[in-house]
Amino acid sequence: MITQIMANIFWVEDQFHWINKIQPILEAHQFDDSPTIVDCHKSAASACQKIKLMSFEQRPSLALLDANMHGNDHAGFSVSRTLKEKWADLPIVYFSEHSGTDIEMLALEQGDSKDFIAKHQNNIEQVLCWRIKAVLRQHQITGATENSNGTQKNDDFIVNGDLKMDLVTWQVYFRKQTLMNPANTKRPLSATPRKILRELLQASPRPIATIEMAQRIESDVEKFSYASYRQHIKILRHSIEMVAQSTEPAFSFLTTCKNGQGIVASGDDGAYCWKAIS
Repeated sequence: MITQIMANIFWVEDQFHWINKIQPILEAHQFDDSPTIVDCHKSAASACQKIKLMSFEQRPSLALLDANMHGNDHAGFSVSRTLKEKWADLPIVYFSEHSGTDIEMLALEQGDSKDFIAKHQNNIEQVLCWRIKAVLRQHQITGATENSNGTQKNDDFIVNGDLKMDLVTWQVYFRKQTLMNPANTKRPLSATPRKILRELLQASPRPIATIEMAQRIESDVEKFSYASYRQHIKILRHSIEMVAQSTEPAFSFLTTCKNGQGIVASGDDGAYCWKAIS
């Protein structure tokens, strides 16, 4: 039974009168037994900057986005993309004055929104709370989600085929066996390769270049070079290869990577991506 719905809302809205009107109502509405938190940003730029600085564990429960901000019809979509790059399954709701327009069509066609709520309608304060609660409830019921590349994810794990990452213990498994350090098989993978693998899985199939990866794993961009990125990728590949060879000697993960699946070098210099193994 679903008895509790966490509510930490990341809201991006450029019109002060809507913020003044709606924020107190959202904060006063108990979606669960604790106060609702509303983290409000008044521009797409500041919202995206905040998202990039947030850790994976700081994810909100839901994002509430205005689509058109400061005359830019695509401002909300840029925030949505930034959110999805970090938290692929985060539910997104648009709260907009532009219902019935191409903006609503794009929001729904892109497939990243759970709802599109028109601002100008009767009883909008209650309607907004009802529909946010419905989205949160549905998200909690469905639990793990699956993206177009076959990666399932919830707050506790990420799964892609034979690969599973436990986000609580930080252990990584391939075919139910723990990935170990290739240089010392008695030790598990170190933290940095595991962080890199997590980001590759979350962004899959989009490649992540060196600078972006440094930012994602909160590493010093001056010290995290392409050479170090490549070395961590090598460690990951050989770690999976060790397990693969022990379970199925005829299967080579390294060969699979060369053939365009698994951990693959992108066409862009200094970028890698995870592509599902068929």
